[in-house]
Amino acid sequence: MVTPRSPLTIAEYTALGETQRGYTELQAGRLLRSPSVQPARNIASMLFCAQLTAQVPAAYVVIQRVDIDLELAPPDAPGFSRRPDLVVVERRGLERVERDGTMLRASEILIVVEIVSPSSKRMDTVVKHDEYADAGIPHYWIVDLEAPISLVACHLAGEFGYQDAPAATTTFTTREPFPTELDLTRLTG
Repeated sequence: MVTPRSPLTIAEYTALGETQRGYTELQAGRLLRSPSVQPARNIASMLFCAQLTAQVPAAYVVIQRVDIDLELAPPDAPGFSRRPDLVVVERRGLERVERDGTMLRASEILIVVEIVSPSSKRMDTVVKHDEYADAGIPHYWIVDLEAPISLVACHLAGEFGYQDAPAATTTFTTREPFPTELDLTRLTG
């Protein structure tokens, strides 16, 4: 992969295609590279995805590791794109992506989920927390695999960004945005 010399728009980032190793995200037009995800985090993501998929309403689908345009910049300006561990997205958003060959948009995302690793804790709990709120994503769930495994559910609270619920351990139960019960103890392989 050739590293661009200037900040990228979302369209320019999309045109780069797949990366060779690791993955990239786009922050203010600059590429961010991360090392490959550890097996335990991959397993947790897969197990979380399976539990969540069984409970998602038919109008939505759960997707692992997909780029989303945070829509924080105009199309001709340096963009912001993240590749969360999981997203719950409207099916019509997937249809648009397939038809247009573009990226999912923050406005199509209902829930974004990040699984924290030691090297990503600040990024997930501070930087992405603010970016996802600024992008208007209604729900952000932060899963921490350190014992005891926990989930912090954040929901948009108007102009104040996200309001964070207390960390749930063992079981996470919510009625919003749809009835969900997740067994956090089953996120390890």
